Amino acid sequence: MFARCCSIAAAAVLLAASAQAQTRRDVPSTADPTRPTAAAAKEPADAQPIPTTTSGAKWRTPNGVVRASNETPISPDGGDPAKPLNITARQPVARVTKGPDSLPSDAGQEWRDYDISPYTARVTSTNRPEQAILDWILRETGYEAWHTQPLAFLSIDSRRLRVFHTPEMHATVAEMVDRFVNTEAESHAFGMRVLTVGSPNWRAKAHKMLHPVTTQTQGVQAWLLAKEDAALLSADLRRRSDFQELSTPHLLVNNGQSTQVPAMRPRNYVRDLLLKTDAWGGFEPQMAQYDEGFKLEFNPLLSLDGKVVDAVIRCEVNQIEKMIPVMIDISTAQVRGQRTKIEVPQGITTRLHERFRWPADQVLLISLGVGPAPVAATPNPLTALASPTRAEMLVLVESKGKVGTPTAATPTPGQRNASVYRNRY
Repeated sequence: MFARCCSIAAAAVLLAASAQAQTRRDVPSTADPTRPTAAAAKEPADAQPIPTTTSGAKWRTPNGVVRASNETPISPDGGDPAKPLNITARQPVARVTKGPDSLPSDAGQEWRDYDISPYTARVTSTNRPEQAILDWILRETGYEAWHTQPLAFLSIDSRRLRVFHTPEMHATVAEMVDRFVNTEAESHAFGMRVLTVGSPNWRAKAHKMLHPVTTQTQGVQAWLLAKEDAALLSADLRRRSDFQELSTPHLLVNNGQSTQVPAMRPRNYVRDLLLKTDAWGGFEPQMAQYDEGFKLEFNPLLSLDGKVVDAVIRCEVNQIEKMIPVMIDISTAQVRGQRTKIEVPQGITTRLHERFRWPADQVLLISLGVGPAPVAATPNPLTALASPTRAEMLVLVESKGKVGTPTAATPTPGQRNASVYRNRY
């Protein structure tokens, strides 16, 4: 009995001690407010107080900026919650020093301003025509010339081009700017034709009239032809059963600006399934689109005398070889063994991105090699389910001269003009 009484007394003492400790925690501390606590001593001297959210959650980002997670932050000073928090500036890791007050010219650099307003004022086909000048200067000089030694800069707006570089680089820049500002090359007409043939054996007959041009893209060939030879070649290709002409636009191109010739056809398919209990059948199909066809981009720049054409040509051909089906199990508690199909496209793409230079009185012929045949913008119901075909894609680019200037009539395919073909055939 005595031991039992001792146990009850000990339990009572423990309960009283626990209640007293809880009371001490609830009573506000009377310690010196200026004395930092142990937790505060661990924080940096310039650290900001950590704000809490309305639910009490708080966190600190790695760079020292304190934000509440997806909730309205409570200001540390008890003010307006919408008030922005004081954010300390990030300390740089790398050593940063102040540069000199003047631009160094140890390599003889000079600062020159070029007036480009005569060009930008007459080009209305784009919002920023000066971007074409910048792009062509970088193509001609290379990007490294402006980001390595010696110190240089290149800045442009709608009225002027600012250049800081050596006199040798200024000579190149000045020539490029003159080619844009030159009023003789305000607008130029170009003929661009896209052809396909099923077999590359047309080269056997036309080999003697083809003059090769160096290319950098694998599988791509280019040639120069006289305009009369190009007319005869077109006539020979038209008589082939595997010949197809996809586009014959007559482009009116501002000098230096880019023009696109798209011929794409969208093809929709089910890419994935999103399981949803509130949707019909328990799932929602996720659709995707694959663009088949070709897209051609042409960006020409004439020389000062108009006798040489510089052009950047981009071409992309996309084709779906087949759609690979995949069966997905979408069984639910109500329906068992339910499956549906998604598709994965097996496609093929051919790309060309080259810069060419040729005399304006000749025709440039480019072959992308045998690859995916560009599909027409409007599909033929008879060939929609047929297997994809392969063909050689040919691009002919011809300068038509300045707009408004009469040009010699191009001979009709299959018809010879004595004044054009004199002493040739």
